[in-house]
Amino acid sequence: MTARFIGFLFWLFLSSTLTHAGNGWSDVAYPLPGLPQVIGSYAAGCIAGAVPLPLLGDGYQVMRPSRNRYYGHPVLIAFVERLGRQVAASGRRLLIGDLGQPRGGPMPSGHRSHQIGLDVDIWFLELPRGRVLSPLDTEQLGAPSMIRAAEGVLDRTLWSLQDRTILKLASQAPEVERIFVNPIIKQALCASEMDHAWLTKIRPWWGHDDHLHIRLACPPDAGQCQPQKPLPSGDGCDADLARWVEEIRQAALSPKPYQKPKPPSTDNLPATCDAILHSPTAWKR
Repeated sequence: MTARFIGFLFWLFLSSTLTHAGNGWSDVAYPLPGLPQVIGSYAAGCIAGAVPLPLLGDGYQVMRPSRNRYYGHPVLIAFVERLGRQVAASGRRLLIGDLGQPRGGPMPSGHRSHQIGLDVDIWFLELPRGRVLSPLDTEQLGAPSMIRAAEGVLDRTLWSLQDRTILKLASQAPEVERIFVNPIIKQALCASEMDHAWLTKIRPWWGHDDHLHIRLACPPDAGQCQPQKPLPSGDGCDADLARWVEEIRQAALSPKPYQKPKPPSTDNLPATCDAILHSPTAWKR
């Protein structure tokens, strides 16, 4: 083996150990079989009957598969595969970030939501449809930021028409409830789009400068799924958005010492989730 590959194997082992430490939900290797059941809220819940997204499909490829975060409700899997086919028709391939863990629940790092199988991250980095990344690249390749934070503007050398097209395609899907992007990206769309009707679902949030976060609504038959409050009316292109962009700009000019966020708590999960986590079919990693 080459020294580079040996180093990669060590990094992969260390990364997996850190990622899966200290949280029983991240130790579960497989979904709980049966009909899909969404339980709780996006930031405090779990899922039974989740299914895996194939790691490679028409118009997409899953990144960081070693995290084992490519599971979701069947409606989410169908949505990602459909979006991939739409993008493939234009000769491109999406790079898919995290969905959820096999049984949902809180992750030890990276997210506070993504707990009920209805969230997916998609990188602002597409590939030609014919290119497939190696296993090594899916673990090491990073997504570039689309913003110049200190200036409060998009990085036009990286942002592309394809990025805007993916956002619009996703926002027009009826099962999509909202899409989180960096406020600077939202503000740029407000300035460039003639049709603001589709911008209502595009919601500003911290981070999200290198990927979009798509959230599906609770499925109609998911009685234990707790929906979010309805979206406010209007396109969101207002003074509040401008203030948010200015906060990001000032934070970039005067950065504070980084404080690693605490992992989400398991204390507020619905009682049903305990049975889902501790089912004898868990097959711990």
